[in-house]
Amino acid sequence: MRTIGLIGGMSWESTQTYYRLINQGVKAQLGGLHSARLVLYSVDFAEIEALQRRGDWAATAQILGAAARSLEAAGADFLVLCTNTMHIVASQIEQAVTIPLLHIADATAQELHRQGVSRVGLLGTRFTMEQAFYRERLEAQGIQVLIPDAAQRERVHAVIYDELCRGEIREDSKAAYLEVIASLAGQGAQGVILGCTEIGLLIQGNDTEVPLFDTTEIHAEQAVEAALATNLYFATPQQLS
Repeated sequence: MRTIGLIGGMSWESTQTYYRLINQGVKAQLGGLHSARLVLYSVDFAEIEALQRRGDWAATAQILGAAARSLEAAGADFLVLCTNTMHIVASQIEQAVTIPLLHIADATAQELHRQGVSRVGLLGTRFTMEQAFYRERLEAQGIQVLIPDAAQRERVHAVIYDELCRGEIREDSKAAYLEVIASLAGQGAQGVILGCTEIGLLIQGNDTEVPLFDTTEIHAEQAVEAALATNLYFATPQQLS
């Protein structure tokens, strides 16, 4: 079994979900008392969030690159960045180490292809929905991405930072998210990506008839597959398209 290096803490609410899902996945595959070999570097999210608001992505890349180096030194065989938004600096993290990074958008694209989905809605932080780093990664793999309108994006973003990252689950926010999901489906989305690792705390598959793709679950599942595979290999976006 390979050792998984988790870069977490963004927020710790979703990082603990990664830890649980990965260990459950290893146990399901190997049985008995097996659990995952992993090392975790958990950052102070307040520091990261302040840099996000300032748009200082270079500083966040330095922090996460240092975390990645620490995980490599601790024996990690590959990295899992337990957040969608901070994949905005995925290339800088990859440059900081010699071990590979399992990119969350690639993991999601692989699952979308497996289920025959080519037109999908995207929920996440404002950065994930509006900036190119995530959407273009999916689009390069033949997946058309729809995002909510400006007012909806603002509500989705606010719920993540003001509620979910603080462990607060509100029914009115759940209803608002379901309205956004229905709106995206009405525009032709075959499913909706829960493109923030906290959204799964609020919305589950049985809440709507629209197929949901929880990136936390998908990412964790593929981390287990990589840890247990005979050969460690992550396809490039071009190979997945």
